[in-house]
Amino acid sequence: MAGIYLHIPFCRSWCSYCDFYSITENNDIEPFVQAIIKEASLQAGYLEGETVETVYFGGGTPSLMTADQVRRIIGSLRENFKFSEDPEITMEINPDDIFEGSFSALVASGVNRISLGVQSWDDKRLKFLGRRHNAGQSELALKLAFKEGFVNVSVDLIYGIPGMTAGDLRLDLEKTFTFPVTHISAYHLTIESGTKLDRLRSEGKLAEADEEASSTMFSLLSNLCRDEGFIHYEISNFAKEGFISRHNSAYWMQIPYLGLGPSAHSFNRVSRQWNISDVKKYMRSVSSGEVPFEHEELDRLTTFNEYVMTSLRTMWGIDLGYVEAYYDKELHDYLVNLSEKYIRYGLMWRDKNTLALTDQGKMISDNIIAELLMEL
Repeated sequence: MAGIYLHIPFCRSWCSYCDFYSITENNDIEPFVQAIIKEASLQAGYLEGETVETVYFGGGTPSLMTADQVRRIIGSLRENFKFSEDPEITMEINPDDIFEGSFSALVASGVNRISLGVQSWDDKRLKFLGRRHNAGQSELALKLAFKEGFVNVSVDLIYGIPGMTAGDLRLDLEKTFTFPVTHISAYHLTIESGTKLDRLRSEGKLAEADEEASSTMFSLLSNLCRDEGFIHYEISNFAKEGFISRHNSAYWMQIPYLGLGPSAHSFNRVSRQWNISDVKKYMRSVSSGEVPFEHEELDRLTTFNEYVMTSLRTMWGIDLGYVEAYYDKELHDYLVNLSEKYIRYGLMWRDKNTLALTDQGKMISDNIIAELLMEL
């Protein structure tokens, strides 16, 4: 199986925390759609005949496209790649881009899963994050999504916002639970270099959430979601039975994927490539028949470390049988031996072919993962 990611870089405005490549000039969306369709044909051989199981429209703001543009892109992908009978096709949605009929049009275009960027149910926190929408627009968007035919609906939330308490997070979750959402992605706010929040921090105008408060909120998040019947399948992701994100799970399991659009990454287990982060240069190059990307070959230890980093974030953990078969016995034994002290402390567990974090271990996952990485 394989996946396809499409980076749609257009935004009406920039969020204060976001460091993804995007632009606020939206007059080139139709030429860009034509370029994405052209790139799909140019990259038709990248997946080497693998069956496409998932498609993900990310950004940026994919919901700035019309349903007809989305339909044409999906059609071009089906023309150039072999699809499974029941692919997962996800689109990220901003609540303020939605009006009555939007979701039914997306269903008709071929999208069968949406990820709604609610982020918070508090208007003051939304303003701090630089979001364009308000809580009322999120509520309307969710009601319309279910009314107009979507079943597989994910909600994005952000916690660890300066000044936010565990009680605030509880209110955000309880509001989310009033809707029949099938998936929740809840991310602790990370202040990335070059963002507006980074500038505020450097000026001494922003205090990040302390470690104790963050741990309390993470525990609350995990417990409340489980109480509501969500499976905590990845550190930041929760799903009802049967609704685990197939696309993101493929990333964590080193399944090949193709990225289309400026700044999009592609991976085929032995190499990685990424398109240039410039919409206009990207469109010019693709129109002339060339995909503008950089490329790196991945050595064995690099892919091993990436596998450790991603798999330990999931409930499935590290597949020790896979490590021994795909890498070697030495790396298998390295993980088994190094993990013993964490198992004694109740931070990890291991059976014959699985090595994973316990709930307590997830609280300090970054520290544990860092120690398990092999020096290059």
